[in-house]
Amino acid sequence: MTEDKRRPGPEDSTEIFRMPSSDSTVPDLMSERQPQNPTLTIVKGPSTGQTFTLDQDVITLGRDPQNSVFLNDMTVSRHHARMDLSQKGAGVYTIEDLGSLNGTWVDGAIVSKALLSDGSTVQIGTFRMVFHTLKSPSRINVGL
Repeated sequence: MTEDKRRPGPEDSTEIFRMPSSDSTVPDLMSERQPQNPTLTIVKGPSTGQTFTLDQDVITLGRDPQNSVFLNDMTVSRHHARMDLSQKGAGVYTIEDLGSLNGTWVDGAIVSKALLSDGSTVQIGTFRMVFHTLKSPSRINVGL
C-alpha cells in the first residue's frame, strides 16, 4: 500500500455557488399585467416570452397554424393537445394529450389528461410554458 503524498490543491475542494433570488437575468414575464383570461407563456424554446391569452372555452395546441396556440416546431404534433377552460368560473382547468408522438408534460410528468393550476408548467416538444389563471400571478422565489 502506498501513501498519497501530494498536497491538497484547488481541485480537491468543492465550492457551492448560489444564484441570488433577485437575479435580474431571470425574467418575470407576467409582472406587469393583470390577465383578464388565463394565459400561457413560453419560457423556454422557440418564441420565448410569447404569451397566449386563452380567451376560449377550448384551446387547441399544435403545429397546425389553425390551432389556438400555434407551436411551430417539428417536435410538436399537428394536433398535439387540447385545454378545456369551460369551467374557469369554478377554477377547473384541464389539458389533454391528443395522441401526440412526444407526449404532453405537466409539472415534469407525462400525462394523458391533467388538471392545471396557476403556475403549472406545460412541456410540449421543445416548448416549456407556464400557465397562469385569472388571479394575479406571483413570482416563485427559490430560497437556498
